[in-house]
Amino acid sequence: MRARTQQGPRSSTRQQGGRRRRTVSAAAAMAIGVMTLAALTPPASSASAAVATARPDAVQQTLNTLVRDDGMPAALASVKDRNGHTRTYTAGVGDLATGSKVPRGGQVRIGSNTKAFTAVVVLQLVGEGKIALGADVDTYLPGLVRGKGIDGRRITVRQLLQHTSGLPEYGAHIDDDELRHRYFEPRELLDIALRYKADAAPGEKWGYSNTNYIVAGLIVQKVTGRPLAEEIDRRIIKRVGLRHTYFPAPGDRTIREPHPQGYHRSPADGPLRDFTEIDPSAGWAAGQLISTDSDLNRFFGALLAGRLLPAAQLAEMRTTVPAGTSGLRYGLGLTSRPLPCGGVYWGHGGDIPGYETRGGVTEDGRAVNVTVTSIPTDEAAAQHVKDAVDRALCG
Repeated sequence: MRARTQQGPRSSTRQQGGRRRRTVSAAAAMAIGVMTLAALTPPASSASAAVATARPDAVQQTLNTLVRDDGMPAALASVKDRNGHTRTYTAGVGDLATGSKVPRGGQVRIGSNTKAFTAVVVLQLVGEGKIALGADVDTYLPGLVRGKGIDGRRITVRQLLQHTSGLPEYGAHIDDDELRHRYFEPRELLDIALRYKADAAPGEKWGYSNTNYIVAGLIVQKVTGRPLAEEIDRRIIKRVGLRHTYFPAPGDRTIREPHPQGYHRSPADGPLRDFTEIDPSAGWAAGQLISTDSDLNRFFGALLAGRLLPAAQLAEMRTTVPAGTSGLRYGLGLTSRPLPCGGVYWGHGGDIPGYETRGGVTEDGRAVNVTVTSIPTDEAAAQHVKDAVDRALCG
């Protein structure tokens, strides 16, 4: 899992913050071959939920650019306006091997957006008096979090959710073959992180680390006595009617519903490889969920409307600290980012090899989520994904 502070939180097995980007490949992946990028880049295709127009609108144009200029195999978007009207968009192809169409509203791996779901469950438990944000980790997991400069008695639940704990990242130490094929118990992921020294003292600074959410997920399970996946399903997915969102079961490497294939490059200038099927357990509470653009809009919309949290806990979630550049701020599993047309939007975003998702909702009810089927390997392409979100929310 990774955060690139210029673009926001991500979920993949790469280094954190400003460190060197480590792209991921897998020896057992279904290789696309040794074709060049130009040969792999599919022609842009446009679609909307309404009647097709002769001249693509601004959102469609940004998706076309992601395919045509940035080499994304496919791009998808769901946009909801202030009046609740929704349009869906696609560009590119859903499968480079067959040239099949991108499924409208297709399921994708949503990476670090999972953190927002985990944080909501923790905050619901705070509202129920079962967890305290100011309590230390040892209150719930005594003696578990210990390492070089790491002591669970000095780390609070709030610091976990806000990435100010100083816990080191585990994801950078999982190799390609493990990422694709190995099942990880959550405790194994934590053990990997605890081999390394703390990144900072608790509360000293913001530093994105997926390890924080592994610990948060373990706290949920200890407090509730139930698997995290069941708590997310019961407390969020069923509650707000997310019909296309689920937490994959152990060993389930597939995506259930129609979906575009996900692709990955390693090295960054190498050929695209099919990375659709992976064991998702390396993400767990930090990045395991599968969903759709429209379901993400529904989730973040329900969250900001107060349908998932009491007012006090939603206010805590929206209390942010600076997180890198571009005006990004991080709350408790929720980010805010300024819009070029004024105001901010709230969401999270995420990546996991094969897919990147970006989007959020505004205070007046606008919502957008954009997915590309390969993680951008340069800042220009990453900026174009962000531009697509801005154009949709400001249009």
